[in-house]
Amino acid sequence: MTYRGPVREAIRPRTMHARRRPRPTPVWWRDVAGVLCWSSVLVVVALWVSGRGLQTLVTGTADLLTSLGRLSGLVAADLLLVQVFLMARVPMIERSYGQDELARRHRLVGFWSFNLLLAHIALILAGYTLRDHNNLLRETWTVVTTYGGMLLAVAASAALTVVVLTSIKVARRALRYESWHLLHLYAYVGVGLSVPHEIWTGADFTTSRVARLYWWSAYGVALGAIVLYRLALPLWRTLRHGLTVRDVIREAPGVVTVLLGGRGLHRMPVRAGQYFVFRFLDGPGWSRGNPYSLSASPAPDRLRVTAKSAGDGSSRLARLRPGTRVAVEGPYGRLTAERRVTDRVAMFACGIGITPLRALLEELDYRPGDAVLVYRAHSVADLVFRDELEQLAHRRGITLHYLLGPRLAARESWLPERARFSSDEDAVRRLVPGISQYDVYVCGPDRWMDAMCAAVLAAGLPAAQLHQERFSW
Repeated sequence: MTYRGPVREAIRPRTMHARRRPRPTPVWWRDVAGVLCWSSVLVVVALWVSGRGLQTLVTGTADLLTSLGRLSGLVAADLLLVQVFLMARVPMIERSYGQDELARRHRLVGFWSFNLLLAHIALILAGYTLRDHNNLLRETWTVVTTYGGMLLAVAASAALTVVVLTSIKVARRALRYESWHLLHLYAYVGVGLSVPHEIWTGADFTTSRVARLYWWSAYGVALGAIVLYRLALPLWRTLRHGLTVRDVIREAPGVVTVLLGGRGLHRMPVRAGQYFVFRFLDGPGWSRGNPYSLSASPAPDRLRVTAKSAGDGSSRLARLRPGTRVAVEGPYGRLTAERRVTDRVAMFACGIGITPLRALLEELDYRPGDAVLVYRAHSVADLVFRDELEQLAHRRGITLHYLLGPRLAARESWLPERARFSSDEDAVRRLVPGISQYDVYVCGPDRWMDAMCAAVLAAGLPAAQLHQERFSW
């Protein structure tokens, strides 16, 4: 089902104020962030070496195990701080990596940190057991009950274990987003509870002034980033712009649009394709933030988000009333015009994934006839923004393709069942001839995006021209 808008010049509405254009992200930010993370690990290893870490490796089995336990604990603590920093929403890191890549790196660093923590516990206990000529259970009890800060360290380990277990894919699928997010905050508890143990019994803290300077600086930077970017900046933007709900509109079965108004929104550094974490101050549960992409290009006097009911947070959108105040974090994400390479744009959306792409189609600069949208949905009733998309296509010369029907069950594919005789990449070439000359934006469910991205790359799209951002948790 195809709708081809007439080729004519775009007519853009006048705005009350010129919107503030966010500054381009410097390409060197990404390199600096990576170098700083690796450098922190190298500094920790160097401090261990300067604290006679290498010499103790050859003085006996007990000292060998204890020294390796110290090293694994130090690197685990450093990676834990790196992980906290990755969660701090630092603009330099957010804008350089994007939500999906940052989430992968955050998870990878977290698992390495946790595995090294387990190695630290096992090696230290084994070394102490050999040194004291004791049995393992008795030595463990002695360490926990007599060493400074150890009971807090046990609580810290328990908190981090909860975070790791709920980060496993099977566990994430069994949890609601709100529950997972709340449990994930125990990472902060784990970091905080681990500090007394490191100060009171850690050899690096007690014997080296340089090490103390490094660790206090590292903890201070991590804490400062959390306070500044997770608390102060969102609070300042919330108070400055005074966002409130203007209207709530039902778009399709289970899909709701919320119109938001506020003060000075033209000064907010946001682009189409980005998302915010919203907290609607309407009663119990207001403190749980939920991420929603903008579904229209940001205007000087309003923002618009659209979501499908998938949990407590998105389900409550339909019950919001005009005038409800809104707390906001963001904007986040890099599914924007900033990464474009060519003058043409092709977009592939599935389901509610249309929301950021609809905003991008409105904001991006392109010539009439140089934009294509392929929209995959189960039925006509599930096409969100159909009227808006066709009006936009008429105004700006966009070619629309609607692909309707149940998903293809015979193989992993982005196509509907009725297209089962076509290969994924051939379908891409037919819908978007000359795909290699386009920037391609993709948004939808994870499995569908996997198939979609594989198809456009197989059809000849250079990887640098593929833009995607995944919001799955």
